[in-house]
Amino acid sequence: MKFRLFLKSYKRSLIKTALRKLSLFIRLQSLKDCILHKIVVMPLKIKKFCVLRSPHVNKNSQEHFEIRYYKLFLEFEVQTPASLNVLLNCELPEGLLCILKLL
Repeated sequence: MKFRLFLKSYKRSLIKTALRKLSLFIRLQSLKDCILHKIVVMPLKIKKFCVLRSPHVNKNSQEHFEIRYYKLFLEFEVQTPASLNVLLNCELPEGLLCILKLL
């Protein structure tokens, strides 16, 4: 069965550490029936907000904020459900959203 594991975070370093942990986990646990096909880095998404500092006057006085979303997905194939459970029990850093989809 082929799966995609989507990783999404506000910090790039969290995604890098999660990717490193997953690849090491696959190698060290010697999951022979788990085959990593590809790693795809999605484009960076930036949302920008402008907020007025004063509610009544001074329209020119504004503050600018932005939120950056970093995304990535891993495509892998697993032969047995037990190895998928072992792979999903790997501890990932907090602040990281993980979504598993079946292809």
